[in-house]
Amino acid sequence: MNTSDPLLSAVGRTSKEDLNWPTTDHSAGPVLELLIDLGWAVVETPEANIHAASPDGRAYVGWLPEDPSARKRGIVWQVRVQPIKGAAWAQEFDINTPSETVAGFLGSLVMHCS
Repeated sequence: MNTSDPLLSAVGRTSKEDLNWPTTDHSAGPVLELLIDLGWAVVETPEANIHAASPDGRAYVGWLPEDPSARKRGIVWQVRVQPIKGAAWAQEFDINTPSETVAGFLGSLVMHCS
């Protein structure tokens, strides 16, 4: 990628020293704080998995570090959405995806639904 890339122009030019990319801490904290603040129902299982549902029941977020099926597929976060119109869809994130990134994805998703 060179500096004439249109994406760089769209987001502004930033030096390498200015970038502070998130890294994983293997914590669900930022996502759970966001979902609780948004009024989602949050339930923790005895196995330490966490399930959350949106107030309208059309979106689900799972933190699944102890789920054997999720572990087998290499994921820890699962997001499922059932729109009023259109097909249901899902997005999954692996254990190395920073929770701040998942929270950003969810924040953007919720913002676009409003």
